[in-house]
Amino acid sequence: MPAPLGKTPTKKMPNIQVFGMDDSNATRNALRFFRERRIVVHYVDLRKKPIAAAELRRFTDRLGATAVIDPESKPYREQGLGYLAMDAAGVTQRLLADARLIRLPLVRYGEDVTAGKAEATWKAWLAKPR
Repeated sequence: MPAPLGKTPTKKMPNIQVFGMDDSNATRNALRFFRERRIVVHYVDLRKKPIAAAELRRFTDRLGATAVIDPESKPYREQGLGYLAMDAAGVTQRLLADARLIRLPLVRYGEDVTAGKAEATWKAWLAKPR
């Protein structure tokens, strides 16, 4: 296990933001991925602080609304969303109303974004110079 990192990133470290929940395995895996590479990330727990509408829109615009919603989640099944026909605005409103529907973690590096576990993409981000 690498040594604990400081809270302040250095100039050489990339500015990476991770949005997730503490009880999510995928979020913990993403945080561990960056910690093992000694990268300090800005972590936002969606249970304590909800995601801003503009921030969520950034993910839905780049990835598509269906890529950000998690069809495997329990709230998705309980609310019967698989049977509803929703446009991107409807999906975004649902995600803002219930953060448990979001495919976690949401990771942002500059203008690049991912939803869910995407270690290959994260490795590519760290490999390219910025």
